[in-house]
Formats: sequence, structure tokens, C-alpha cells
Amino acid sequence: MTAPDSALLQACRARRERVLAHLRAAGGGVAVLPTAPEVMRNRDSDFPYRHDSYFYYLSAFTEPEAVLVLLAGPAAGQDRSILFCRPKHEEREIWDGYRYGPEAAREAFGFDEAFSIEEIDTRMPQLLANQPMLSYPLAASAEIDRRVRRWLDGVRTQGRAGVTAPGAAQDIRKLLDEMRLIKDAGELALMRRAGEISASAHVRAMQASRAGLREYHLEAELLYEFRRHGAQSVAYNSIVAAGPNACVLHYRAGPAELRDGDLCLIDAGCELDGYAADITRTFPVSGRFSAPQRELYDIVLAAQQAAIAQTRAGVPYNVPHDEAVRVLAQGMLDTGLLDRNKEGSVDDVIASGSYRRFYMHRTGHWLGMDVHDVGEYRVPGPAPAEGERPWRPLEPGMVVTVEPGIYVRPAEDVPEHYWHIGIRIEDDAVVTNAECELLTRGVPVVADEIEAMMRERGAGR
Repeated sequence: MTAPDSALLQACRARRERVLAHLRAAGGGVAVLPTAPEVMRNRDSDFPYRHDSYFYYLSAFTEPEAVLVLLAGPAAGQDRSILFCRPKHEEREIWDGYRYGPEAAREAFGFDEAFSIEEIDTRMPQLLANQPMLSYPLAASAEIDRRVRRWLDGVRTQGRAGVTAPGAAQDIRKLLDEMRLIKDAGELALMRRAGEISASAHVRAMQASRAGLREYHLEAELLYEFRRHGAQSVAYNSIVAAGPNACVLHYRAGPAELRDGDLCLIDAGCELDGYAADITRTFPVSGRFSAPQRELYDIVLAAQQAAIAQTRAGVPYNVPHDEAVRVLAQGMLDTGLLDRNKEGSVDDVIASGSYRRFYMHRTGHWLGMDVHDVGEYRVPGPAPAEGERPWRPLEPGMVVTVEPGIYVRPAEDVPEHYWHIGIRIEDDAVVTNAECELLTRGVPVVADEIEAMMRERGAGR
């Protein structure tokens, strides 16, 4: 058992107070937030357990079979925070490890009340009685919806006694998404450390690479470095893609052999105390880029630099992507990946969308507790009568990835010396009022620096 961090508990308490204030401003009500269920892998083996991000954001509690309930009183001093969790169970603790149990969890995590999860079906109808609003993760899972219906049915059975069920329901995630989108100082500190650990893992894997190894050998180097520095897990399934596999966007590390002359693309990040890092680097197995590889690599790097320059407060979310696309489109014309006689200009390429043949994803996404983190990319609110909602401006405290790429599959109209080249360069950036803060530059990104780093360990021999 590890004692919860006091700063984290204070942050969670403040977040719960914000939710309760929101409920109170809407007329009162109850918020219900369950954690993630345990999931069976096969037969009697479970997947490694990972808590629900929303639940953890408000509670800091990591055990399974737990539900957080928040009741907004008429005034802030009358609010209640209630945790339902697993009861103490000596035999199960022998097999599965320590459980806080309700009483210890209440005291350690700062809840007003705590009860056994075995009591939830009895207590929830009482907690929901005469409440105007129920806020929970609507349609997040059939099981959650079934439980809520059962609790509401329990309230309705008291109708002859004058008890009423909540007359309205809303999705609590809409509020929490907006809260989670802007990171506080504690969250940013964790993300900086996650970025440092992940960068060191990339360096280790790049320096360990050599012809004859398999992709999963480099994956093992990543995992070792993550855990060696205290990360609890990967933030997502690591991509280690050698040669042609780098043109598969969500490729998984497999048995493919690293070969001299090929590039290797690694997209990997750790999760530290619930927060993700996300880095991609592409490097030559031999330690030196070939001329065609270097040509495309420098185009992708220039596209990333153009996007980074636009990643700052006040700039609409789509602008960094648009800047990267312009650089990539020009590079595709210059190299002959796209036929200048057919396309004409960069504006023509963008208008036709022909660049998507070689660059088919966006230049970034929100990053935080989830690697593809929550939050609207467009200005929240109803869509206008005509057109789409505008892209939301970036704000200080938002964290985004910046990850342009080029992926070239063989085709008759594509110069053969570019075939099977897949390149992506990705870093994590904190939005500020000035230049963004890059969290993941502990691993080189410039081609000359990559080659120099690999030579230091003999990777280029």
C-alpha cells in the first residue's frame, strides 16, 4: 500500500467542490461516477487493472469495484462526498493484496462518508430520493445504465410516500471534459516527468537498435526503461515498426527483423501516476539516413517546426495542423510524390486533399490522463445554423501532441526510392501565452543529432 499524495488529495477535493458547485448552480442534484470494471483476459486471468480516468480525477482512488457519489446541498457546507468501495476481506487480501476498506478509505482520501460496495443497491435509492438532477456517465456502458435504472426504480417504489425520482439526467463527462482540458501545476509536473522517462526510453531503444534484432527487442528496452524510472505502465500499446511496417499507423511491435538500410519508427510513451506521455521518433537502423530517407525526414521535421511555432494561446486548434500540411504538401510536390503537372500548387494540393495519400491523420490531439485525452476540439455549444462550430482557441494549460508524418507505399506513380519509407515525429507540448513548452525533447529530433547519438554507442558501425 502506498499512502496517497497530499497535494493530489487536495486537488481532487477541489475538483469535487467544482462539480458540486456546478450541480448546485443548476438547482441541485447527485453525481455518480463509477470506476472501470476489471476485465477478463482469458479463462481465470484478468488484464492488468487500470482505474477509470474520470473517477480517479475526482478521487485519487485506484481500487476496482468503487463508485463515487457527490450530493450537492443547499449550501457548500452541506455537500456530501461518498465512496463505495470493496470491504476489507482477509482471505482476498492474501490472494490479491491490500484493500483500504470503507473506513480507512474515508479517512485516507478525505471523503465525508464511505460504505461497502455491497450496500450500494440499498443506499442509492435513498440518496437519489427527491433529488432534482442525476449526473452520471450516460450510455458509457450497458451495465452502468442498468444499475442506474434499478436505483431509480427503487426510488419510484416510494412514490406513494411522496418520494420523487430525479426529473432530469445529464452526462457528467461534459463538465469533467472541460475541467480536465486545462491542466493544473501538479498535472503538468507529472506530465513533464512522464515525458522525461519516455524520452530516456526512446534514447535507450534507439541506441540498442542494430540489424538482426526484432521489433519486440526494442519494445522490451522501452518497457524496461519505463519501469526502471517508476512509471506504472505504458500509456498505450507501443508501436515499434521496422521498414515497411512504419507505413502502418497503428502497427504493434512484432517479430519483424531490423535491417540495415531501413528506418525504424517508435511511437511509445509511459503512464506515470495516471498521466500519459506520447513520443514518436524515426531513425535509421544502420545509424545513417539514406539520401531519400533524409529528404523526407527533413520535410516532416520542418512541418513539425511550423506546427510548433503556431502552438500558443489564442491560436485556433486547427492552425498548427494547417501549417504542417502546407509544408508537407510543398515537400510532396518538390520530391515528386505528387505530380506538379497535375496538382499545380500547394493550394491545389490542399484543396483536392491529395496530400492525404501520404499523410492521412491530424497533426495532434489532446494529451493528459488518456493518451487521446478528453475535451472539445471546437468551441463548445450548439452548432450554428450554417456550417460547423469554429475551432476552439488554444489556452494556457492545454497539452497537445505535434505529430506530422509521411508514409509512402509502393505505387507505379511514386518514385521507387521512396517506397516503404514511413516517418513520424511527435512531441508533447504545453500551451502557454508565448512559445509552447515541449516536454519530450530529451530525445534528439534533428537528423544530424540522431546520427551522432547513435554513433556514440556504435550503432552506426
